[in-house]
Amino acid sequence: MTYAITQTCCNDATCVAVCPVNCIHPTPEERDFGRTEMLYVDPETCIDCGACADACPVDAIFPVDSLFGARKEYAAINAAYYADREPEPAAGPNFHAWGAPSFERSLPSDFAPIRVAVVGTGPAGMYAAEDLLLHTNAEVSLIDRLPVAGGLVRYGVAPDHPGTKGVGETFARFHAHPRVRMHLGVEVGTHISAEELSAHHDAVIYAVGAGADRRLSIPGEDLPSSIAATSFVSWYNAHPEVAPDTVDLSRAERVVVAGNGNVALDVARILVADPAGLAGTDIADHALAALRGSGVREVVLLGRRGPEDAACTSSELLALKHLPGVELVVDDHDPRIGPAIEDAAPGSAAPGSAAAVLRGVRRESVDWARPPAEGRRIVLRFHSAPVEITGRDDVEGVRVTADGGQSGIPAQLFLRAIGYRGLAVPGLPFDEASGTVPHEGGRVAGRPGTYVVGWIKRGPSGGIGANRTCAAETVGTLLADAVAGALPSPAHPAKAFGRLVRGRSRQVVDARGLAAIDRAERARGRDGGRPRVKFGTVPELVAASKGRR
Repeated sequence: MTYAITQTCCNDATCVAVCPVNCIHPTPEERDFGRTEMLYVDPETCIDCGACADACPVDAIFPVDSLFGARKEYAAINAAYYADREPEPAAGPNFHAWGAPSFERSLPSDFAPIRVAVVGTGPAGMYAAEDLLLHTNAEVSLIDRLPVAGGLVRYGVAPDHPGTKGVGETFARFHAHPRVRMHLGVEVGTHISAEELSAHHDAVIYAVGAGADRRLSIPGEDLPSSIAATSFVSWYNAHPEVAPDTVDLSRAERVVVAGNGNVALDVARILVADPAGLAGTDIADHALAALRGSGVREVVLLGRRGPEDAACTSSELLALKHLPGVELVVDDHDPRIGPAIEDAAPGSAAPGSAAAVLRGVRRESVDWARPPAEGRRIVLRFHSAPVEITGRDDVEGVRVTADGGQSGIPAQLFLRAIGYRGLAVPGLPFDEASGTVPHEGGRVAGRPGTYVVGWIKRGPSGGIGANRTCAAETVGTLLADAVAGALPSPAHPAKAFGRLVRGRSRQVVDARGLAAIDRAERARGRDGGRPRVKFGTVPELVAASKGRR
């Protein structure tokens, strides 16, 4: 028996580090690392030890003989990656071909502790904090504008992906680390300035992500039922800045989504999912109630290009084929679509391989003049871009490009899922074109002691695991500056920062308060058999942090 890596792989290579027989590739040292959608277990080399499954932070690795449903296909997907590859050389007692020793975090013996602030508690910020805490004697201040930690792990991962949310438990072990001080509910630019933050620390790492969505700039985009998919995701994840009435599903039979990336697939899947299946997740109560009363029967995903250029990963598209009670259909309105699917190379590591996943999926020329059929279905419409959202007081339809012209799709809700965009951080330089902070290896240009990591550094690309290597680069740059004596010394003692932020914000939550929120949310979910029921407003979160209902 061998193991296989499945849909929720986060690509952070934790499994590579623990494998005793070097059977998981690509490794961080190989050219393909970061270019493939996931990592793969070589079935010919795997010795069934289970070390990778134990180490996986997102519960993505399973014995092949335990796979069922959509996961069963991952045995062949893992094996296909190695079909035309030369086997890796093996030598030594652990079967590794050992290279020269490498000590990436080798610091002078007299290296004094430094104080580092990490702004943002999502994956990028926590990978940076983890690197500092495990490899240096740094003292870390964790800062977040919300009174709860987690970032996109808490508010961006779909509730039906509990394995992916499991990475949050890995990060949570650092929240109570003896060299960590948490200051949640503190916003740079509102409660404190970038200059004040720097004056209290040797270095500051900004991991603030990409908090805005991209716009289409087409007529009708601002109609009431035309919203960003990012807002929809925050809505069903109980984000305190998105009101429960942001989304109205009571009048919608058909929903059109611009985009076919993983976020677009997430929102489509949630819209047509059986609410009974979501009732055991941490989905927001108001979203679960809305889905129970929803009239949505059809979701249309628009892609500007063909199936060979679909922005989603093969694994997420594969999961759509196996949704219980949901039909997946390809709108065969363009003569290029069929050949692109049939000619696509199989195997999730091959370019355009998402198209190959669609082999066997029913193709039809959809008659959009007819209302959605009974049942629930997701329609993939390629070579089609929205040009106008029609309606007087609300969304009534979407005009889209078609072969040789345009066509209209009646719809009552429109979601744009065309990507995230970074926002300027007060006090830092900002590149409007890319939505990022200019940097060199993570070091912010013209701001000694200031660094960036994650999407605000490299743009909104890459999943959770991509932040691990991104953080390693930034922390490496920071430590090189520290050893070279290039970090400005803080002007205030360590405890002064805590006094400063408590004087500026009444909703500051520390590690003890965060633990209280966690206990309260888990207790709320226990009676309903749910992992947790989140508090959906800032006052509720702050009250829970103090032990109040």
